[in-house]
Amino acid sequence: MAAPRHRLPKGTFDILPAEQGARRRLLERAAELLGGAGYGRIETPAFEETELFSRGVGGSTDIVRKEMFNFTDRADRPLTLRPEGTAAVARAYLEHGMHKLAQPVKLWYAGAFFRAESPQAGRFRQFNQIGAEAIGSPSPLLDAELIISLDDLLRGLGVGGLELRLASLGSAATRLAYRDELRAYLRRNEAALGAEVQARIDENPLRAFDSDHPGTREVMVAAPTLLQRLSDRDAERFDAVRAALDSAGVAYRLDGSLVRGLDYYTDTVFEFNCDRLGAQSGIAGGGRYDGLIELLGGAPTPGVGWALGIERVLIALDAAPQRPRIDAFVVATQPPLREVAFALVIELRRAGLAVDLDLADRSAKGQFKQADRSGARVAIILGEDGTETVRELRTGKQRPLERDRVAAQIAALRDSAAG
Repeated sequence: MAAPRHRLPKGTFDILPAEQGARRRLLERAAELLGGAGYGRIETPAFEETELFSRGVGGSTDIVRKEMFNFTDRADRPLTLRPEGTAAVARAYLEHGMHKLAQPVKLWYAGAFFRAESPQAGRFRQFNQIGAEAIGSPSPLLDAELIISLDDLLRGLGVGGLELRLASLGSAATRLAYRDELRAYLRRNEAALGAEVQARIDENPLRAFDSDHPGTREVMVAAPTLLQRLSDRDAERFDAVRAALDSAGVAYRLDGSLVRGLDYYTDTVFEFNCDRLGAQSGIAGGGRYDGLIELLGGAPTPGVGWALGIERVLIALDAAPQRPRIDAFVVATQPPLREVAFALVIELRRAGLAVDLDLADRSAKGQFKQADRSGARVAIILGEDGTETVRELRTGKQRPLERDRVAAQIAALRDSAAG
C-alpha cells in the first residue's frame, strides 16, 4: 500500500540540506557586512497584533487589503503573520525604550515572512528576507550608508544584471500637495484607468504607478511625478543622498515612477532590480520612513531601512545545491570493527573535523561507494587484518593512519586535497 502524499500549501517550500550552504553564506556575509557598520541583529515574532500592520503599513496598501494572513487566538485577539519587517522592528524600538540609547539605533534581521499573493517565479506566500533598519537620525548620509551597504552586499555576492532605481517622495507636506495634483490628473484620464486604480484615486493615487493595467500604464507615462514637485528642502536633502552615492561609486537611475508599496515611506526610496529574475525583477529595496514611529504611538522619530528577498538573490545567483562538507569517511571492512569505527568518528568530530561512517550495515564495497557519494576528501580504512590506512579519494593514494596524531593527519590531507 502506497504511503499517503501530503503536499505543502501552494507558494511555500522546503529548504533541503543541499540548499542550505548558499543561504548560510548569504546570511554570514550580511552579518559580517552589517555588523562591521554597527548593526546588531534583532529577532521579532512571526506574528504580531493585526493593528501593527494595518496602522504601520497602511490600510490602503495591497498588503493590508488582501495579502495578510490574519487569524484570532483563543482570547479572540486579531493577529497576523508578519508580511514585512520594518513595522515589527519599529514596534520593538518603542516597546524596549530604544529611544534612550545613542541614536541612531542600527538593527538587522533575517527570517520568514508571509503574504497571500499569487505564487509565481520569485514570489512565494512564505518567503525569507534579510533587512536592515537605522532609527533615530534624519541624516541623508544614513540613507546613503544603507544603500551602499546593500549595493556592496549584492555585488559582493556576485549578483549580476543589477540596476538601482532611486527617487524621493519628499516631505509629508510635499506629498499632500502632489497627491491633489495627481488625483486631478487621474480624474481627467479616469476612463482609461483600470478598475482597481479608479477605486483608489481618492484613497491612494500613487498606487497607479505600480499598476500592470495597460491603459493605466499608458496614462502614467505623462503623469506628473514627485521628483518634479520636490520642495527646496526636499531637493537639497535628495541631492545630499545622491552626492554620497556618487562619491562611493554607486550607480543609479532616477525614476519618478518609483513609489514603493508601503504607505510609511517618505523622502528617499530605492529599489534594486535584477534582469535575471524576469517579470519579478525586484530583488531588494527600501527607503526612509520618518513618520512610522509616531504613527505607532511614539514621538516623531526618523528612520530608514531596506529588505532583500533571500530566494530572489539565490535565483539570481543560480545557486547550485551542494552536499554537506565531509572531511573523512570511516570504512569498517568487517562488522566487528564498526564499534572501533564509531569511536574514531566521535574522536575526530570532537577534534573539529567533519567525519561520517556507514550506519546501514553496508558491505565494505558499499561503504566505499558511500564514501564517494558523501563528497569526503579521504577515507579511513579499518582493515580486517588490523591495518589502518588513509586513502585520498581523488588520487587513490594510501598511507598508514598515524594514530598518535590522527586528527592533525586528516586535517592536513583535507587541506591538501582542497588545494
